[in-house]
Amino acid sequence: MPTPRWIAHLNRIGLNRLTRFIAPYSPGWGLVIHRGRKSGKVFHTPLWVFRRGDTFVIALTYGSRSDWVRNVVAADGCELRTRGKHYVLTEPRVYQDRTAAAMPLPIRAMLRWVLRAPEFLTFAPAKPA
Repeated sequence: MPTPRWIAHLNRIGLNRLTRFIAPYSPGWGLVIHRGRKSGKVFHTPLWVFRRGDTFVIALTYGSRSDWVRNVVAADGCELRTRGKHYVLTEPRVYQDRTAAAMPLPIRAMLRWVLRAPEFLTFAPAKPA
């Protein structure tokens, strides 16, 4: 079961406003840049993101029904700033993995036993912007 929506709301109005400044540069974090499906507004969402080969994997701690996930899937991609670099990501794919195999060990443990968040988002090989 993903993290409750009320926590997502608190993060959106509080924690995300702070982490969006460090996410583009910090290991294990990234800033996903996407456009709203209805509003067309550009959003900057800080997330846990990990590189696996030439792809990126994002843990969906609030589940695949989150607005940002639906925006990225509808647009067939997004942009990502991580570790000081900018990427164009395409072909998003939501999948489930209860073992969280693509995540580093500490994050894997948190996702499996604390957050119980088995959904992830991966992309086709990343292209530098």
